[in-house]
Amino acid sequence: MLICIFAIDNGSNMIYNTSMSYLAYKTKLKLNNQGKTLMRQCAGYGRWLWNWALDFKQKAYIEGIKLNKSQLRKYYTNYVKPSFPWQSSLSSRIYQYVFIDLDEAYKRFFKGVAKYPRFKKKGKSSNSFTIDAGGKPLNLGGKLHKFPFFGWLKTYEKLPICSTKKVTFSEQGGDWFVSFFIEVDFLPTEKNREKVGVDLGISKLATLSSGVVFENPKAYTKALKRLARLQRDLSRKVFQSSNWYQVKLKLAKAHRKVVDIRQNAIHHLTSYLAKNHSQIIMEDLNVQGLIKNRHLSKALSDAAFGTIRTQVEYKCERYDSTLIIADRFFPSSQLCSNCGYRQKMPLKVRSYDCSRCRTRCDRDLNASLNLENYHAIQAGVDSRQHWVAHQDSGWLDRFKICGWGAADSPV
Repeated sequence: MLICIFAIDNGSNMIYNTSMSYLAYKTKLKLNNQGKTLMRQCAGYGRWLWNWALDFKQKAYIEGIKLNKSQLRKYYTNYVKPSFPWQSSLSSRIYQYVFIDLDEAYKRFFKGVAKYPRFKKKGKSSNSFTIDAGGKPLNLGGKLHKFPFFGWLKTYEKLPICSTKKVTFSEQGGDWFVSFFIEVDFLPTEKNREKVGVDLGISKLATLSSGVVFENPKAYTKALKRLARLQRDLSRKVFQSSNWYQVKLKLAKAHRKVVDIRQNAIHHLTSYLAKNHSQIIMEDLNVQGLIKNRHLSKALSDAAFGTIRTQVEYKCERYDSTLIIADRFFPSSQLCSNCGYRQKMPLKVRSYDCSRCRTRCDRDLNASLNLENYHAIQAGVDSRQHWVAHQDSGWLDRFKICGWGAADSPV
């Protein structure tokens, strides 16, 4: 499985001002049991070194000594590593990045954006490590690649011909993946539509004002019975027995499949939005508050609204699009997209039937149309508030244009 975080559109012949950015790749490695064992040994080496470095920094801090990553690396290389001969059989580039990652973890903690670094335990922390070629570029391309220390390794899918500075190996569900990033000149794409409103939902992942609907794969909901059965099987096995590890691996693969399906759907949606529309209007959803509803928490988490917004934000920057976030209290579902009349819309009502103009429309499509006209509707609301304050009857014609009649007048 090849995961491309960003995509490039080379089909257009138009000339744009380009901006340098990064394109990340992650693909599955084709390894035998011997290769997987070596990968786990390297990951174990990085985990052991992380725990040693964290413990050493804590003890040094108690003694009043503050160590940076360079001082810690020099001490380890000269005084600690010679005492462990088994470490010489593994890549020396692994521990270089362990010290870098630990130093970055401390910086994030002092900035208040992350918790204090914790010790890693086998079986609970993820197996991953990073290596480079000692300052030289790593040339990749095709299905066969040469990596430092490991030599030639195969991937299931072809990679583009490129070069990178470092690669990260990680294990997920018993399989190993390689990930890296390259610098890319992203070209703005030719837009097919000026504005589009996007209404996110559970039954439909996204309904666009253009009429395009993206179905929700509901990967977690569909896999829930299988995940529950595997979890029960795991709980009945003897802890850390051979059967326990087999069921644990099946459970990890089932969870990975759920994540892959969800990410695939979200990437298709966000790429389509950023590539084909100049302005994208979305609601400012209170995701943390929504998932507190015990009846909808699983479905909302499966839809991953927060991930959709994050991806749309960075993809809009890549493809020269504009993301507009509507006000959190904007009643997109309660307004009639035809006349502007407002009425209550419980969640169980899936069709908007306007009591004034008798317009009938799908609930989600009606909300997306209101989002597309967000600025015009907000301007109408501002005009109405101004008229209420001054009680100027001359504004009545403007209200009729915005969808308000005399019967709706607050006076």
